[in-house]
Amino acid sequence: MLKIVNKGAKSNLPFSPAIIAGDLMFVSGQASVDSEIGTIISGTFEEEMRRSIENLRSILVAEGLSLDNVINIKSYVAQQSDLPLYNKIYAEYFAAPLPTRSTIMGVLGTMLKFELDGIACVSTTRQQAS
Repeated sequence: MLKIVNKGAKSNLPFSPAIIAGDLMFVSGQASVDSEIGTIISGTFEEEMRRSIENLRSILVAEGLSLDNVINIKSYVAQQSDLPLYNKIYAEYFAAPLPTRSTIMGVLGTMLKFELDGIACVSTTRQQAS
C-alpha cells in the first residue's frame, strides 16, 4: 500500500507532507510554518520547536495517529546553545519508550532555528511494542 497524505500542516514547498508505505508513515521535515498557508513564522527557539512538533502532530492526527506512533525522529537544531532547551521540550512531547532519534546541528542557515522529520508506525504505538 502507498498513500499520499496531504492533510495536516501545509507547505508552500514542493513535497508531500507525508507518505504511508505499508505499515510506515514517512513525514517530511516540519518547521515553524503556519499550518494553514505554509509560510515561515519566525520566533524564539522554543516557539519554533513547539510549532514544528505541532505541525508533525497535525499530519499524524489527520491519519488517526499520534506522537505515540512515532518511532524515529531526525531533528535539526541551528545553535548548539539550544540543545538543553531542545531536550527539555522534546521530553514534554515524547513519552517513554522514546522514539529513536538523531540530532544534527548547524545546518539550517538563518531562516529557521529548528526542524524535524519522522517515521511513524501506523498499526501500533511505541507503548504497545514488545
